[in-house]
Amino acid sequence: MTPAADLLSEFRDFPVLQGLPEEHLAWLASQAEVLEFEPGEQIFRVGDPALSMVFFLKGEIHVWRDGAGHDGPVYIGRAGEVGGVLPYSRMTHYLGTGRAILPTRVAQVSSSIFPEMLVRMPELGQRLVGAMSDRIRESTKAEQQRDRLMALGKLSAGLAHELNNPAAAARRAASSLLEALTELRDLNSRLESHALSTGQRQFLNRQEETASRDAASAQPLDSLAQSEREEELASWLDRRRVEDGWKLASAFVESGIDLGKLDLFSEALGDGPILGDALKHLSATLTVTKLAQEIENSVTRISELVRAVKEYSFMDQVAQREIDVHQGIESTLTILGHRLKNGISIERAYDPALPRVCAHGTELNQVWTNLIDNAIDAMAERPDGARFLRIRTRQEPGHILVEIADSGAGIPGEIEGRVFDPFFTTKDVGEGTGLGLDIVRRIVRQHQGSIRFESKPGETTFQVRLPQRAKEGTVG
Repeated sequence: MTPAADLLSEFRDFPVLQGLPEEHLAWLASQAEVLEFEPGEQIFRVGDPALSMVFFLKGEIHVWRDGAGHDGPVYIGRAGEVGGVLPYSRMTHYLGTGRAILPTRVAQVSSSIFPEMLVRMPELGQRLVGAMSDRIRESTKAEQQRDRLMALGKLSAGLAHELNNPAAAARRAASSLLEALTELRDLNSRLESHALSTGQRQFLNRQEETASRDAASAQPLDSLAQSEREEELASWLDRRRVEDGWKLASAFVESGIDLGKLDLFSEALGDGPILGDALKHLSATLTVTKLAQEIENSVTRISELVRAVKEYSFMDQVAQREIDVHQGIESTLTILGHRLKNGISIERAYDPALPRVCAHGTELNQVWTNLIDNAIDAMAERPDGARFLRIRTRQEPGHILVEIADSGAGIPGEIEGRVFDPFFTTKDVGEGTGLGLDIVRRIVRQHQGSIRFESKPGETTFQVRLPQRAKEGTVG
């Protein structure tokens, strides 16, 4: 059997060509070039011109956007499928790099014969339009999934960082607390060895209780004032021969204890050994209180992060419900907190009377995430002093408005009309898929809303309008 006859036989069984007249298949086979590739062999590179329609006769190819396969394939071509450039397709260049995964055999047809092919084989043209629609749908679905996974990866890394800080702080404080409690027990024994009167015991209890309460609200001093205050207290303690007076002085200043309060101890207990042990006991008590507060603050921070994640993802809640937009934005800011610590100021102008909207909470939060994340990226090159994120909400007739503005360089006029296009991105390869704003627009439209933007150098504002209450069954 000749190569042309062999290809004709394969075309008869090819899914998109089945049932077409024999003479049409024979003509198509005469126009085709058969190519074979070994596993790992490169078929085309990202940016190469797309000039041919490809029938996959055998094997499998994978296409990666970054060319190295680090981020997973964006397209998979298998035997029995048609790829490359198709009639009516606007694709001019390959968006990724393709390599054979298995021993692969293809028949490629130059796009230059498309006009004649569509005249000769109009039914094939209709079939190829359907194939192109299926390919776009599958490719878009894969890219959207990849975009979501990339976003999830960013959020997970940031959340892990945010959780690690308070967790590590709580662990350090708990370890120090065990040491402080051991020291406090020893000091309790030393105080018990002194013949303290009932009045002196009551005095110590009152002073420690008051000092612990006041320490919680003590205002930190600047370094110069801190140093001067410590010297004053250390001199007072040295004159009374209190052991390790400089250590006590530092702890007392941080807790707001001044010379006047130390004088009260001296008047009530004298300047002998009792005074030193009593002040050490006071210092140990303050340390225990401080460490307990640090643990409480750290655990509270962890609880806040967990709460923010639950609110962000709307765990244990029905998919569609009345949503507090402000709460969703704040949860998003908490989740993205690791990216907002580099000199970015947040300006909030929330309408306190903003009504709730009926929506999918997780999807709306994805809108805020993508817009805020893009805003942060846009400000990456700006000086710290010029970096602000402004979020404003207000009520309009029948709608609510959410504005998210940044102080980035702005969107160049020549690409303003493309920012919502699928797969369009100005980020480096591997940094983005170009689907963030496409997903945002799709979600907003599904909620019967609209999105637009205004941009100039130094300020870009995205405006999202949502109906105060979506019609039943229209969201999703």
